[in-house]
Amino acid sequence: MTFSQLCNKIFWDCTLHYHTMDNVDATPTIPFTPGTIEHSLFTKNWIDAVQWHLEDIIRDPQIDPVKALEIKRRIDSSNQDRTDLVEMIDSYFLEKYSSVKPAADATINTESPAWAVDRLSILALKIYHMEQEVKRTDATPEHIAKCDVKYKTLLEQRVDLSSAIDQLLSDVEKGHKYMKVYKQMKMYNDPSLNPVLYSGK
Repeated sequence: MTFSQLCNKIFWDCTLHYHTMDNVDATPTIPFTPGTIEHSLFTKNWIDAVQWHLEDIIRDPQIDPVKALEIKRRIDSSNQDRTDLVEMIDSYFLEKYSSVKPAADATINTESPAWAVDRLSILALKIYHMEQEVKRTDATPEHIAKCDVKYKTLLEQRVDLSSAIDQLLSDVEKGHKYMKVYKQMKMYNDPSLNPVLYSGK
């Protein structure tokens, strides 16, 4: 099983698991040992699934403004958790390939492996929800046809992204590419970097 195949299976299983409850406050049953890459991948998709639905909820035009602000704060916190977990996954790759000596002509990729994996997790959610649109019995044939085209495109995108991730990891393992991870320097959540927070205004 390639790494992308492992990711896609875990992401899909987690997406289905979330929708057995379909509740942003639900607690997941994670079938993997803490500290393993599988546990991190499952947790990553769970964070994405919850945030996906929080983004839906906050767009309700009838939502109470106080409730909307509460959800916005929760989304901010979720984004930070997501970023932290992506960096944790990149640390896994850095450790795994720490003994590889890059070739003299090795190049760097436009994004780290974990950020590509992040996109794969989001794709699982897009595919799931677009599939639900295709299966709707209360929508027009035109809507279903448009969603079916998008659904097939998302499936193709998952194949392409999966292939690109596996190729990148293969290139890193062979020394053709090297990893260089920049920690995300989010400023708006940091009281010492956000002027609104440190100025008290």
